[in-house]
Order: sequence, then structure tokens, then C-alpha cells
Amino acid sequence: MTEWVQIGDEIVGHGRPTYVIGEIGINHNGDVAVAKKLIDVAALAGAQAVKFQKRTPAISTPADMKATRRETPWGEMSYLDYRYRVEFEREQYSEIAAHAMAQGVDWFASPWDVPSVEFLEEMGVATHKVASASVTDLPLLRALAATGKPIILSTGMSTIEQIDAAVEILGTDRLVMLHATSTYPLPPDEANLHMIPVLSARYRVPIGYSGHERGQQISVAAVALGATAVERHITLDRSMWGSDQAASLEPHAFMDLVRDIRVVEKALGDGVKRVMPGEHAQLKRLRRVDVAAAAV
Repeated sequence: MTEWVQIGDEIVGHGRPTYVIGEIGINHNGDVAVAKKLIDVAALAGAQAVKFQKRTPAISTPADMKATRRETPWGEMSYLDYRYRVEFEREQYSEIAAHAMAQGVDWFASPWDVPSVEFLEEMGVATHKVASASVTDLPLLRALAATGKPIILSTGMSTIEQIDAAVEILGTDRLVMLHATSTYPLPPDEANLHMIPVLSARYRVPIGYSGHERGQQISVAAVALGATAVERHITLDRSMWGSDQAASLEPHAFMDLVRDIRVVEKALGDGVKRVMPGEHAQLKRLRRVDVAAAAV
């Protein structure tokens, strides 16, 4: 059993603070200034990390989608050109890395192809994230396993058999798994949070939750069910253009989420029944018969 996994300076696992990830993804719309503001939001909220997406568009874009025309804020363009338009390269990620370090949060990304793994390794990320869409991309998983870095594996749109095959490649020594349902936005009846203890029992690694719902309740409930990490998309404004914005949390909502997670962590306790310090005054004032006296 892998009880804890170290990511950067943080320890992810039971008994540790929930590892909260603000997923920026591509909600920056190709603007480094927006990305930096979202890093600031995550840091102010008390999250430990932010996550991006890294693609080599010529490789990761499906062939039948490349020439598809798409309306964008920058005019109509092919889907491939759009992917390049919102993609950050080394200069931008160097700025992002420096800003994240200054704000005291980890940054990493979901690589969508093998060259992106190599790119992120050169950037010195502390961990890699496997997006739900990549669970069955075995060459990508092999490249990630070869880095020797901790891996965070999302499990949306996947069967148990597909997850088993991914874990066979990635191993469990440095693995954190996130229960996820890849519906955007996520309706409550598809959240299936009882998968968190199921995954924990099956794989014996830290299990977290990657949420795409509106609001905070489901993510907080995930922590109550044992999630050791929570990942949520964040945005400056849900009305911004982009496919992930509607399933994202705006700054105050994300701050509220992290606050509520920290409250729930304290409330979970250790499962040992005892008279709590705050109960002693009530016990003295209200209890008429104690066990010892009743037994005489």
C-alpha cells in the first residue's frame, strides 16, 4: 500500500491536508497575464498547486478535427490553428514557473503527447497529470512512467479494466489517482462519489477527486468520503470564452471551496469515541446519572 506520495514539498495522503489543485487548463485563452492572475487566485485561496495542459497540436489534435473551422475570439480559424493559438511555449511557461514559485504553489500540466512529456521534464515540473482522455494512451503512459516522477491519474470516461491497464504501466509506488466523471458541467447524479473508497480499496494508493460540477458541495463531500486531493477548474469569469469556463469556479467560489475543505478536514476527526473538551461543562450541568453510580 502506498499511503503517501510526495509532490514537491507536499505530502499527499490520509492524515495530510487535502492537496488542492486549481486547474487553469486552457482557461487562460493563450494569455500569460490571465494565467498569472489565476495562479494568484489559487495561492490566495490556499491551494497547493495549479495545473495546465500541454500539447503538441500537430500530434495531439485528431486528424479529422484539424481542418474543422471554428469561431473564436480571434476570428474564424481551423481547429488546429486554434490549438496553436492557445498553446504556451517555453518562454511563457518560464514566466509561469517563476510566478508560481513566487506565489508558493506547485505548477504542472497534463501532457497530451510524448514530446510534451519531454518538454515538461525540461521545465522541471514536480509531477505529471494524466488527463482522463489519455488513460488508454499507452505510449504516453510509458513515457510518463519512465520519468520516475509522481503521477496523478484521472479516471474519467474509463472502465475499471482500462484503469487496471494504466496502473500496470504506471505502477503504484508514486501514484495518486483521482476519481472523475468527464461530463461538463457535471450533474450530481453522475458524480458517483462512492467510487472514492472503491478505488482506494482496489489500488491502495491515495485517491482524490477531479470535479467538473457547478458549485462546491460535491467536492466537499468527496473529502468527507476520503479524497486526499481535489482538483477544480478555475476561471476569472465563467462568462469568458472557452469550453471549460462553465464548469469552472470563479475566484470567490474557489476560495470558499478551499475554506470548506479545511473545515471538513478538522471535522473528520480520528474515529475514536471519547468525551470532547467542549462537552465537559455540558456533562456536568446536564447528566444526572453517571455509569459508576448506576452500577452500584
